[in-house]
Parts: sequence; structure tokens; C-alpha cells
Amino acid sequence: MADLTTTKISVATGLVDVAAAATAANAGGDTALVGPNRFLYVNNGSGSSVTVTLTTPGTVSGLAIADPTYAVAAGKHAIIPLTNVFRGALGRVAVAYSAATSVTVRPFELATS
Repeated sequence: MADLTTTKISVATGLVDVAAAATAANAGGDTALVGPNRFLYVNNGSGSSVTVTLTTPGTVSGLAIADPTYAVAAGKHAIIPLTNVFRGALGRVAVAYSAATSVTVRPFELATS
């Protein structure tokens, strides 16, 4: 798994081209920092739908929390919240893709500074 670098977007100063900053999804999965105002941008440039799965390490009353999946249609983009429910031991979430060919990703954070 590759550790993705988070791009900070200042809400005070303007826009950032997250798509241009995106990098190729790793076929073995990626990790990204989680927390308030953090999101994962996914661009599916392939010809078929891709499923993105976020690992949820927590439990409730001893029962595992299901890992959510997000279907990103061919040629579409997705913005997936990276909330603290996904926080692993190192403060990161494990991200898996059903296919990585022609898929680019970039975590970003909306920052006030």
C-alpha cells in the first residue's frame, strides 16, 4: 500500500486543481490520513465502474463495523469523506480498489488557513 499525500485547500484563498494533483491508484491499495474536513477524490478514467472500499477498524458492542463501498461509474469522479470512523493505528485509512487501471486519487483537506 502506498501512503497518499494530502493536499490542503484553503477556503480563504481560493481553489486548487485536485484532479491535476491526483496520482495513479495503487493496485495493492493506498492509505490516507483521516479526520475532520478530509476527503478522498477519485477519478475513474476507465471504461467500467470501480468500487472503492474503505477499511473500518472499529467495533460497536463487540461487532465489527462494515466496510463501506463506493461505486464510481466509468468516466466519473467521487468525493468520499475520510472521517475518524476509518482511523487505523497510524491515523490512516486503508483504501482498496476493485480495479486501479486509469483510476487516479488524491486526499485533500479543507483548511481555514
